[in-house]
Amino acid sequence: MAGSMAFDAQEPAKGEFGALPEWDLTDLYPAPDSPELAADTEALGQRVARFAQTYQNRLADLTPAEMLACIEEYEQIDILAGRIMSYVGLRYYQNTTDPIRAKQMGDLQGKITDLTTPLVFFSLEFNRIPDETYQAVFAAADGPARYKPVFDRMRAMRPHQLSDELEQFLHDNSVVGAVAWNRLFDETTAALTFDVDGETLGMEATLNLLTDHDRARREAGARALAKVFTANVGLFARIHNTLAKEKAIEDKWRKMPSAQHARHLSNHVEPEVVEALRNAVTAAYPRLSHRYYALKARWLGLDKLQVWDRNAPLPSDTPRIIDWPEARATVLDAYAGFSPDLADLARPFFDKGWIDAGVKPGKAPGAFAHPTVTTAHPYILLNYLGKPRDVMTLAHELGHGVHQRLAAGQGELLASTPLTLAETASVFGEMLTFRALLSKTTDPAQKKALLAGKVEDMINTVIRQIAFYDFECRLHAARAEGELTPDDINALWMQVQHESLGPVFEFMPGYETFWTYIPHFVHSPFYVYAYAFGDGLVNALYAAYEDGLPDFQARYFDLLRAGGSRHHKDLLAPFGLDASDPAFWDKGLSMIEGLIDQLEALED
Repeated sequence: MAGSMAFDAQEPAKGEFGALPEWDLTDLYPAPDSPELAADTEALGQRVARFAQTYQNRLADLTPAEMLACIEEYEQIDILAGRIMSYVGLRYYQNTTDPIRAKQMGDLQGKITDLTTPLVFFSLEFNRIPDETYQAVFAAADGPARYKPVFDRMRAMRPHQLSDELEQFLHDNSVVGAVAWNRLFDETTAALTFDVDGETLGMEATLNLLTDHDRARREAGARALAKVFTANVGLFARIHNTLAKEKAIEDKWRKMPSAQHARHLSNHVEPEVVEALRNAVTAAYPRLSHRYYALKARWLGLDKLQVWDRNAPLPSDTPRIIDWPEARATVLDAYAGFSPDLADLARPFFDKGWIDAGVKPGKAPGAFAHPTVTTAHPYILLNYLGKPRDVMTLAHELGHGVHQRLAAGQGELLASTPLTLAETASVFGEMLTFRALLSKTTDPAQKKALLAGKVEDMINTVIRQIAFYDFECRLHAARAEGELTPDDINALWMQVQHESLGPVFEFMPGYETFWTYIPHFVHSPFYVYAYAFGDGLVNALYAAYEDGLPDFQARYFDLLRAGGSRHHKDLLAPFGLDASDPAFWDKGLSMIEGLIDQLEALED
């Protein structure tokens, strides 16, 4: 085991991008075999047992002060379990192909599931407290009033709650259900290799070729992806069939009115708000994505675009590698331009080992910000390859990190932001970075490339994610009618691609399997609309900022500090915004349209 530990705190590798930072996970635990980790695991079991013994069958009879003590203890247990799983999870994501890391995560996942089984009573019994008692306890001066938003959300699940015995079974069974299929997906995608012109690449490096300046390289990358995805499509179809069916069974027992309803409940968002967003975006396909890609085909001198042209750089865009020090300075300067406090919150990520940036064998693909627990700090994972888009990804994930740091003041139960607002700071951070870069750019060709890059990012965030949401809706509806063959799923994928990308695209054989590698469909069903929600919300927020709304920075920090303690309606009110108003979404979409107008004006 000692050999694998060196990976936790290596010296940053110096390459063409400069010294790329790696995680220092010792803020969570000193080492994977440390006495502290073993002691916390032991303590978790003892605290859970004591909690269950003290409070089971008593919740409805607690005084307000006793209820507050009960919730505070529950929160401490949550922190303990969260710290353990954050540590082993982050080590695993650093190298998902290391069997020692995978075993430790699997073992601890199973152990913590077993240890926390006695807690299953808590939400079930809590939801049986009569409304009158509930309201009185949470209104009392010496009671748990500040926690009410958490428990209001929990009680929204009351109509969908099963018997204690069934809930306990689902809890115990999760380790061999969705969790196991998730791991199979992660380990399969991390181990895939792609032959590109005789060179063997991992998925991240192969996907990166789709933005290469050389069209032949882009095509080679796309065809390599198609070949491997097609070869593995049976396994991915099995994963999706099983997960969709498992979800449908649980939804049926819980009397969920739709496959999406559980996600809307957990997001604390009304189904009609999501529907308004979805309808506004799909109606805008022709004037946004279809129009932009027709423009792009002209720039590339093509009658038709191929899938490997979708994210191609513009011919006038000079390839440029951005090293890590420049990426850091660009983002921190943009943050400081909005507020020095924002830059101060972001700086420790660079200085204290809170970012893991390099591309390494076995490392999880993509990028994320993991909040860990409110008594520690977030960690950011990137796969940095020196492209302008990678700088935007850094700005995005840092936004998440800053949001998570600010919301941590709410405590473990209230810090977690519903997905609808979880993308606010990340997309706002990207917008600040984009605007800062744009204001410094005088060269027309570079300006055009920057504008086009931003439009493409917004199309990928809004249009593509709503198309993904539509794909999931159709997939789950079709699965309800019976088992889906790979061809069935491929056909659903191609429907949404034709609708969202428009008539200028031709689709190569094999592109129909590109649904296979999207992790959100597996890890977080129907999560994807949160990206479009976040982008539309930020566009509307940014318009208020540009219009000079008084005290904007102070209102913005208040929104981030709120975490999950307030509803989106309350949080947006100080900005004069309301997400349930269809005009709200059109305001966000018109910002994308305005950038396309600017691009067309540069043509003249």
